[in-house]
Amino acid sequence: MDRTTQLTIRRTGTTAPARTSGSPAPPGSHEITHSGAHVYDPDRPTGSLHLRAARVLEGNWTGTSTVPSHGLYPHQWSWDSAFIAIGLRHLSPLRAQTELETLLGAQWGDGRIPHIVFNPSVPLDAYFPSPDFWRSSTAGRAAGAPRTVQTSGIVQPPVHALAAWLVHQADPGLSRSRSFLSRMYPRLAAWHRYLLHRRDLGGGGLASVVHPWEQGMDNSPCWDAPLSRVTPAAPRSFRRADLDHGSAEDRPTDLDYGRYVRLATDYRDGGYADGAGEFAVEDPAFNALLIASEHALAAIAQELGAAGTARHARAERLTAALVERLWDPAEGMFFCRDVYGGDGGDGESYGGDGYGGDARDGGESGALGSERRSSESGALGSERRSSESGAHGSGRGSRSGALAPEQRSTESSAHASERRSRQSGAHTSEQRSRAGALIPERSVAGLLPLILPALPRDIAATLVRTAGGPHFGLGGVARLAPSYDLTGHAFDPHRYWRGPAWFNTNWLLERGLRLHGEHGRAEELRAALLETADTSGFAEYVDPYTGEACGALGFSWTAALTLDLLHEPARADQAERADRVDQSTHVVSHPGYRAFDSVHGTPPHTSHASHTTHTPHTPHSSFETGAKGGDRG
Repeated sequence: MDRTTQLTIRRTGTTAPARTSGSPAPPGSHEITHSGAHVYDPDRPTGSLHLRAARVLEGNWTGTSTVPSHGLYPHQWSWDSAFIAIGLRHLSPLRAQTELETLLGAQWGDGRIPHIVFNPSVPLDAYFPSPDFWRSSTAGRAAGAPRTVQTSGIVQPPVHALAAWLVHQADPGLSRSRSFLSRMYPRLAAWHRYLLHRRDLGGGGLASVVHPWEQGMDNSPCWDAPLSRVTPAAPRSFRRADLDHGSAEDRPTDLDYGRYVRLATDYRDGGYADGAGEFAVEDPAFNALLIASEHALAAIAQELGAAGTARHARAERLTAALVERLWDPAEGMFFCRDVYGGDGGDGESYGGDGYGGDARDGGESGALGSERRSSESGALGSERRSSESGAHGSGRGSRSGALAPEQRSTESSAHASERRSRQSGAHTSEQRSRAGALIPERSVAGLLPLILPALPRDIAATLVRTAGGPHFGLGGVARLAPSYDLTGHAFDPHRYWRGPAWFNTNWLLERGLRLHGEHGRAEELRAALLETADTSGFAEYVDPYTGEACGALGFSWTAALTLDLLHEPARADQAERADRVDQSTHVVSHPGYRAFDSVHGTPPHTSHASHTTHTPHTPHSSFETGAKGGDRG
């Protein structure tokens, strides 16, 4: 039996994951049972999509983590590993846990999870920026960078809590026996605290990215205006290794790359302190993933014996802030906000002349910005500050003993770092209180808040219409949703994040559609994703019209998310929504823990024996996003 076949065999026995009655086995599989647990027969057709996806992940496995692609991306990337773990859980829950454990083992003392964990066996010239550029162990010493492993100093979208929760559900018995969640929870909590406190640079409650690579959609036209303020690094000061693996026509320009390098250099030379740079953008996808992961953290807390209600409440406040600061009702989607942009922070959006002639008709977002500028920044900030301390305190008091020791040991340094950051004038959100300006570029990031269960129904319905309209063409002219506006001035179907379709963003959209009751559209998108993964050779990204493969082939998150879709039964008959509103109290109510699983196409993989003593109730639910960096930093 070869290694790939071994990898596809599911665990059996009392701790094995079992599917709910009535849910079919993945397409092309043969179901057998052992000891009352359902497993999948590994004797699949040699060329099956499932087996080929498993072979991609096996080929990219290093022993402790999975590289996105051996040639172009030979290290471990943060949000890639989260998406990879979501797919790996269907093959080997233990390997999926190891994937996340390896990544979080490189977490910094201030709570940040670095976007790259470097493999010391890879030559320095194989990837740029390399470890000697980031100098994490020296430049990041004040921020608590680890000394035994080299990392980058920036972050990527926070999909990790969602991934950890889904991985746990794949085999709860194994997870509990290894104390997986009790070890992960304090690290994930510190990660969220870092984003909510250190990165609230606009003062409105949302996290800001300080480099385009952090948002994951590296080369998006959304960054063009904020980047225009940055003086590029001299071309001769760095060598682009990415051009050794891809066409220059499909990659970021030298000018853009020079600005990426300048931002990263200044951040490094400033000791990776937040709030002092020239680039700060509130992105809807990044924050939607943070909110979804807050819901997942609440579910994890409940599994460990705590209430989780404070985290659900925080997620709802963040959802309100997301709508308040980034939603444009006239355009029917969310936009990025340039925290340091506009004409003096008056809340106006960029005009057409300032943004390559791609002005949005009417400038309605300017009026909206003035409206939202009022007291939200201070009110949300003070509400969050007052409730955060109480939430953390009550959470520690109510959690079981299995959680408390890890939280105390891990959170002490994070809280100390947090206190230091609040004393720093460079960071203090209350001092900044910037309205900034909405960036009038339509990115797929503006559709991804569809993954949020507490999103108002009218906004969710509008996002669905926008996704199927002329700018994204989903279900019409486009096979998959493009990364950027099909009608936009900067659209290019092959250039990195300026038009091509990506599997992770479409996977998130599929979940969002299903979450909000659009089962037919979700099933169409699921079928298109599987077909495109099959015909493209699990490509990194594709032409949104034709599905033509672009970038690296045998790409890990494409293979991983393909596996997740294959294991997700069609749920056209599922009418439950996770965002029902109690009209009498105006409190969002949800069908609970199992709705989270079903909405996300994930059966509650628990054995009957193990689930009888743990019946957590999760009032809310959601899942992750992000996207991967093309230069990936």
